[in-house]
Amino acid sequence: MIDRYSWWEYVLIYVGLALFLIFALAPFFEAFLVSLRPLDGLFSIPYRFFTDDMSFDAYISMWKSVPLLWRYMLNSFGVAVAVTLFGLMAIVPAAYAFARFEFKGRDALLGVFLAVNMVSGAVLIIPLYKVMQGLGLLNTYFAMIAPGTAFVIPTGIWLLRSYLMKIPRELEEAALVDGAGRVYTLVRVILPVAMPGIMVVAIATFIAAYAQQFLYALTFNSVNELNTLPVGLFQFFGRQNVVWNEMMAASLVGILPVMIVYVFLQKYIVAGLTAGAVKE
Repeated sequence: MIDRYSWWEYVLIYVGLALFLIFALAPFFEAFLVSLRPLDGLFSIPYRFFTDDMSFDAYISMWKSVPLLWRYMLNSFGVAVAVTLFGLMAIVPAAYAFARFEFKGRDALLGVFLAVNMVSGAVLIIPLYKVMQGLGLLNTYFAMIAPGTAFVIPTGIWLLRSYLMKIPRELEEAALVDGAGRVYTLVRVILPVAMPGIMVVAIATFIAAYAQQFLYALTFNSVNELNTLPVGLFQFFGRQNVVWNEMMAASLVGILPVMIVYVFLQKYIVAGLTAGAVKE
C-alpha cells in the first residue's frame, strides 16, 4: 500500500501545481484582459489590469477589421485535419515497423528522425519553395499540408513507437499462428489495442499542425482566401500601429477549435498515458 503524504508534502504539491497553473494560464488571462480594453488605454501608466472602460467591442470589431477571419479559421482547421490524417497514414505503419522489426540501421534512422525535429522550417523554406514551384503547387492547400505533414511524422513515430513497444508480442504471435498476415494483424489486432496511443499522437499532431502554419502559408500562398489563421492574425499589424485588443480577441476565438477538440478527446489522452504505463 502506498503511504499517505504528510501535510508538508501536500503543501509542496499544491504550491507546485498552483505555480504551474499561474505560469500556464497567466498569458491567456492577460490576453483576455487586453481584448477587453480599448486600444488607447493599453499602454497607460501606471498599468492597470482592470479599468472601467472594459467591453467586448473588440470581439465585434475584429470581424470588420479582418472580414475573412472565419475563413482563415476554417482553413487552419482543414489543413490541421489533413496533416493529421496524412501523418497518421505514415506514422502508424512506420512506428509499428520500428517497434517490432529488427533491421540494419534502425537505431541510426531513429536518430535521424530525432535530429529532424531540431531543424527549423525556415532553413528549408527556399528549397521547399523551389519544389512547390516546380510541381505547380503554389497557392494551393497542398503546399501547406505537405510540409506540415513531413515535419510531424518524426515526432509521431517516436511517440507511437514507445507505446507499441509496450504491447505484448504474444498478441501478434497468436494471430500469426492462426494464419493471419502482418497487415491483418496490424489492422485487426494491434490497432484496436493501440488506439489510445494513436489518439494521443493524433491530438498532438492536430494541435501542432493548427498552430504552426504561419511560415509555409505566408511563403507558399498569395491568395487571401487560402490564408490560415496565423497569417490572418498578421493582418492586425498595421503600418502605424498594432490593433492589439482585436488581435488578442481574434487569437482567443481562434484557439477555440483546438480547445473544443481537446475537451472532447481528453479522455483518450488520459487513457493513452495510463495504458501505456501499465502494459508489459
